[in-house]
Amino acid sequence: MKIRSLQAVILATILSLPLAAAAQKAAGKTVKKPATSATPAATPQPTPEPVVAVPLKRNERPVDTEAAAVKANSRNGSNSSETPLAGSIAYSYEFDRPGFTYSPIRIEHDDAGKGKISFKHDGADESYTDPLSLSAVTISNLNAAFTALKFLDSDENYQYPRDFSNMGNVTVTLKRGGRSRTAKFNWTENKGAKALYDEYRRIGNEYIWKFEVTIGRENQPLQTPALMDEMDSYLKRDEISDPPHLVPLLTELSTDERLPLIARNRAAKLVKQIEKVKK
Repeated sequence: MKIRSLQAVILATILSLPLAAAAQKAAGKTVKKPATSATPAATPQPTPEPVVAVPLKRNERPVDTEAAAVKANSRNGSNSSETPLAGSIAYSYEFDRPGFTYSPIRIEHDDAGKGKISFKHDGADESYTDPLSLSAVTISNLNAAFTALKFLDSDENYQYPRDFSNMGNVTVTLKRGGRSRTAKFNWTENKGAKALYDEYRRIGNEYIWKFEVTIGRENQPLQTPALMDEMDSYLKRDEISDPPHLVPLLTELSTDERLPLIARNRAAKLVKQIEKVKK
């Protein structure tokens, strides 16, 4: 009896083995889900950074319109500087002495004082030409000298008996009403001729100084203190025709921050000096 029960157990075990294996196989199967076609996401594009406008660094100085005009007109032959002599009276003066800092110097103007001045720096290849505008005081001084000489009616030779051409040669011409006269000398004892020469020399001093200070303030500001000292020397020696004529320019220089403080202070001092004498 026991043998039959044992056989029955073994038989049941044998029969249950395939079913267990099948169940285990079914349990081990992985249920595959149907494949889905996923649309790939678009590749993100980099966001451009906002463009920030960076101001350009500007090292140049403010444009000086007056200095630019002088520089544009300074070359010989410039059409803008060829100021016609509009009046019926024409004056011309020329000083020539090779080796001087500026030579030759030529001044031309009409009876209203409008004209031009030309000069050449020693060693330069070209002359400079700038517009000329004489004050009423200067015109009066010139006319007084011409009148005292009776220039057009005289044939006097103003030249000193000895030749002093090493001091420079002077040529003065006056035209009026179809009449013209030219006088040449390098040294004279005639007071009227000397007064005429001195007045034109003072005009040359003023305009050449203006030219130098304009170039200085634009390109070489460190040289302007010495130029202020030079003008101070001119004023003390009475070497400027009409000092008040310089006040507007000196006042402008006294506030020009491109110049060294010492140059500005000296310009302001010159203005006070001129105004004090004028009173």
